[in-house]
Amino acid sequence: MTGAQWRKSTKSGNNGGSCVEVADNLPGVVLVRDTKDRDGGTLTFGPAAWAGFVDLAKAIGPVG
Repeated sequence: MTGAQWRKSTKSGNNGGSCVEVADNLPGVVLVRDTKDRDGGTLTFGPAAWAGFVDLAKAIGPVG
Protein backbone atom coordinates (compact mmCIF):
# COMPACT_ATOMS: atom_id res chain seq x y z
CA MET A 1 0.00 0.00 0.00
CA THR A 2 1.27 3.39 -0.93
CA GLY A 3 2.40 5.48 2.01
CA ALA A 4 3.03 2.60 4.40
CA GLN A 5 5.82 3.39 6.86
CA TRP A 6 7.34 0.05 7.86
CA ARG A 7 9.05 -0.62 11.19
CA LYS A 8 10.20 -3.66 13.10
CA SER A 9 10.27 -4.24 16.81
CA THR A 10 13.06 -2.65 18.77
CA LYS A 11 13.45 -6.10 20.35
CA SER A 12 14.41 -7.57 16.97
CA GLY A 13 18.09 -8.17 16.47
CA ASN A 14 20.13 -7.23 13.44
CA ASN A 15 21.22 -10.80 12.71
CA GLY A 16 18.72 -11.39 9.88
CA GLY A 17 16.53 -13.66 11.98
CA SER A 18 12.81 -14.21 11.82
CA CYS A 19 11.27 -10.75 12.04
CA VAL A 20 8.16 -9.06 10.82
CA GLU A 21 7.60 -5.44 9.92
CA VAL A 22 4.46 -3.50 10.78
CA ALA A 23 2.96 -0.42 9.15
CA ASP A 24 0.33 1.16 11.37
CA ASN A 25 0.36 4.70 9.98
CA LEU A 26 -2.49 4.24 7.51
CA PRO A 27 -6.08 4.99 8.57
CA GLY A 28 -8.18 1.95 9.42
CA VAL A 29 -5.58 -0.71 8.59
CA VAL A 30 -2.44 -2.35 10.01
CA LEU A 31 -0.12 -4.13 7.59
CA VAL A 32 2.33 -6.91 8.47
CA ARG A 33 5.05 -8.48 6.28
CA ASP A 34 8.06 -10.78 6.57
CA THR A 35 11.40 -8.97 6.57
CA LYS A 36 13.03 -11.81 4.62
CA ASP A 37 10.44 -11.62 1.82
CA ARG A 38 9.08 -8.09 1.67
CA ASP A 39 7.48 -8.67 -1.74
CA GLY A 40 6.02 -12.04 -0.76
CA GLY A 41 2.72 -10.75 0.55
CA THR A 42 1.21 -8.59 3.24
CA LEU A 43 -1.27 -9.45 5.96
CA THR A 44 -3.94 -6.85 6.65
CA PHE A 45 -5.64 -6.33 10.02
CA GLY A 46 -8.10 -3.86 11.44
CA PRO A 47 -6.67 -1.71 14.24
CA ALA A 48 -8.77 -3.38 16.94
CA ALA A 49 -7.75 -6.89 15.86
CA TRP A 50 -4.08 -5.86 15.78
CA ALA A 51 -4.32 -4.24 19.23
CA GLY A 52 -5.88 -7.45 20.58
CA PHE A 53 -3.06 -9.53 19.11
CA VAL A 54 -0.39 -7.24 20.58
CA ASP A 55 -2.07 -7.31 24.02
CA LEU A 56 -2.22 -11.12 23.95
CA ALA A 57 1.40 -11.41 22.83
CA LYS A 58 2.49 -9.14 25.69
CA ALA A 59 0.49 -11.21 28.19
CA ILE A 60 1.98 -14.50 26.98
CA GLY A 61 5.53 -13.18 26.83
CA PRO A 62 8.53 -14.55 24.93
CA VAL A 63 8.34 -18.01 23.44
CA GLY A 64 11.35 -20.25 23.18
